[in-house]
Amino acid sequence: MSGWNASDIPDQSGRTAVVTGANSGIGYVTARELARAGARVVLACRSERRGTEARDRIRTEVPHADAEFAPLDLGDLTSVRDFAAARGGQALDLLVNNAGVMALPYGRTADGFERQFGVNHLGHFALTGLLLPNLLEASAPRVVTVASGLHALANLDIGDLNSERQYRRWVAYARSKTANLLYVHELARRAAATGADLIAAAAHPGYAATSLQTRGVRMEGRKAAERFVEVGNRFFAQPADQGALPTLYAATAPDVRPDGFYGPRFLMWRGAPAGSWRAPWTLNDAAGERLWAASEQLTGVAYGALKAAG
Repeated sequence: MSGWNASDIPDQSGRTAVVTGANSGIGYVTARELARAGARVVLACRSERRGTEARDRIRTEVPHADAEFAPLDLGDLTSVRDFAAARGGQALDLLVNNAGVMALPYGRTADGFERQFGVNHLGHFALTGLLLPNLLEASAPRVVTVASGLHALANLDIGDLNSERQYRRWVAYARSKTANLLYVHELARRAAATGADLIAAAAHPGYAATSLQTRGVRMEGRKAAERFVEVGNRFFAQPADQGALPTLYAATAPDVRPDGFYGPRFLMWRGAPAGSWRAPWTLNDAAGERLWAASEQLTGVAYGALKAAG
């Protein structure tokens, strides 16, 4: 994968992809490049205005693009169910669980979950489970979940998934990203145990300049902190076009392995995609099983086609 870039994406003609949070940043670039490679792409976004604007930008930048917008709010399980129901029985080749929030002030989703855990993990857990029949209709389906190198800041607290005892925004974010990786680990184990031809992998963008970093401080009106983050993005982060490469690699490269984790080559920060280090607790089978059971209970979504790994 040395020097891998978007021009190395294999032909995606005939494949259908759903990309969550595709209206900006990593998600937008991912959707655009998949469309450029020939995929039919569904931009699953919370805001209709931003989602349709992103769709129109893709159609302008890639004149042959087959791109559409569909509403999806990962902080509302009713919206997640509606999105999945709208897919009907259509085969789905690729699901990119990209959308997320970072280090926000404490808040709850429409279903009462702590916002970072609810959006970053539970929303995508429910979405993938509801779309699993569509994925298994495809010949070589993939699920790619966008995590973060910052998962290493905190292990999951299975007894306090919603940060009810104490809320520290960066710890909550790290735990939600640990949940992403544990989820991918358990999904890959269950697919293997069932014999499903499904690749579940994860990626992270390193330090990429997107709106994710500024949203939390902007919500609190912290102007100085917002300017500080913007300066960091300008001078130290890699652009979103580069940050999206690990996701695109995990989504399309032929040598991606189940439960693989891919990120920038240089210090997990920037550069071409490569296999990435991950904290050992994200490979713990028992922890993955406990998170899975809790996620099924909290969302009411069960993956009937995938049995637990032995």
